[in-house]
Amino acid sequence: MSKIKLLINEVFRKAKEDTGKTTKNGLATYLWSYLDEREPRCINERTLSRYYEAFVLGTREEINPDIATLNRLSKYVGFNDFADFSNTFIKKDEEVNKTTVKITVDDDENSLTEKISKIIINITNEQYFKVPDFVKKNGLGIIEMVFVLLLATGGVVFSNNKNSKVSGFMSAWGTPAVDKKYMYWDKDRYMATDSSYLGPQIEVIPMEKKIFIYFRRITRPDTLNSENSIGKIWYDKTDNHVEFFTSFGRHPENGKALKDVTEHILGNYAGENAILEEEE
Repeated sequence: MSKIKLLINEVFRKAKEDTGKTTKNGLATYLWSYLDEREPRCINERTLSRYYEAFVLGTREEINPDIATLNRLSKYVGFNDFADFSNTFIKKDEEVNKTTVKITVDDDENSLTEKISKIIINITNEQYFKVPDFVKKNGLGIIEMVFVLLLATGGVVFSNNKNSKVSGFMSAWGTPAVDKKYMYWDKDRYMATDSSYLGPQIEVIPMEKKIFIYFRRITRPDTLNSENSIGKIWYDKTDNHVEFFTSFGRHPENGKALKDVTEHILGNYAGENAILEEEE
């Protein structure tokens, strides 16, 4: 299920809870009133009814709401914007893949500094799912969790130029990468920097933490298939060249809005038909 469809379903589910209404027109009227009160003429009842038919009932072809509408609907269900919803929402009553990580600290009587240096991390991988090949080969999963942990603790620090440096895992002096003011796109991910200008060829933008952490270009499209990609992967097709990404948003180089991946795109540009990049 695409993130847009998930959002629309959650919006109407919440509207049912808030009002007790169950009909399409009743829910659309309530949502229109709610949204119009906060931002007049931002949407109409007919559009909301079409969303219900397309995404909830499935009786008409799905449409693509603009990002401003997606942001408003995301706020209605309790998120900051659509990017926040896409990165954090877990559908209720849906089986969730889980990996349990247990951390054990040696319980001796040494000083705090000594204890930190003696931390023993036992990762118990109690899996309720098979880790897809594309997760392993594109640097996600447990490895990605460790990377995020390093970002949060300051274990990974990016310098102002493109030569990144790594400090100690528990560094007390290095600034966490996500706390830097800016970021720039580098091949398949965003890099953090304190500098607003790195040269005429590099576009530096304000730091957006969720995008910095979760947005990646998939470098191994040969590992993608319907099971691990539909509703989870987005793509851009420009000049008959297709690139796949791990999060909703815009292409960092051409600015085009990314689209939900489809069976057709996967069949022609992923799996055994994927064109792999040559390693530098």
